[in-house]
Parts: sequence; structure tokens; C-alpha cells
Amino acid sequence: MENTYNRKNTIGFFSGLLVGGLIGAGAMLLFAPQSGTVTRNQFHEKSIDLRDQTVKTMEEKIGQVRAKAGQLAKNVQKQADPFQQRGQKMPEAKKETWSPVVETGKTAVQD
Repeated sequence: MENTYNRKNTIGFFSGLLVGGLIGAGAMLLFAPQSGTVTRNQFHEKSIDLRDQTVKTMEEKIGQVRAKAGQLAKNVQKQADPFQQRGQKMPEAKKETWSPVVETGKTAVQD
């Protein structure tokens, strides 16, 4: 549930970023008081800035996701350790339970 919310939130953020950038670019072209060449150069510079900002934001989000995944893996391992230890102790407990039975069987076969 939380994962779905984070994914929708991230997609919404990047969608808003893209739509806002496009609307801003369109408004800049429509209301620009300078020549087309100057406007295109500004548009090119702004698009590079927007791309760089998007890359930076994506890298930050990826870092957050990796950190969260690492924390989840640690939590799972921490919760699994007691079960693993219990699983290793079970054969010993069963061996102790069945040893007298096996010895009795061996004695009965030898007699």
C-alpha cells in the first residue's frame, strides 16, 4: 500500500514537473519581447537547466529508494535470524528425543 502511494506520488511529481515546464516554455514563446533566435537560445538554456534539475531529483529519489530497500533487507534479516537459529536447534532436540529409542532398538536387535 505504501509502495503504491510512493510510486503514484513520484509519478505525479514528475508529471507535474513536465507539464509545468511545457506550460512555462509555451508562455515564454508567446509573450517573449525579443527575437526568435534569442528566445530559442533562452528556451534551449532553460530546457538544459530543467533536464539537469530533473536528473538531480531522480538521483536523489533513487538514493532514497536504495536506502529504504537496504533498511528493509536489514529488518527482514533481523526477523529471520531467530527462525534460522531455531531451525538449527530442532535437529539437535529431535536427536535427543530419539536417541533413547534408537538405543533401545539397537539393544533389542543385538539380543
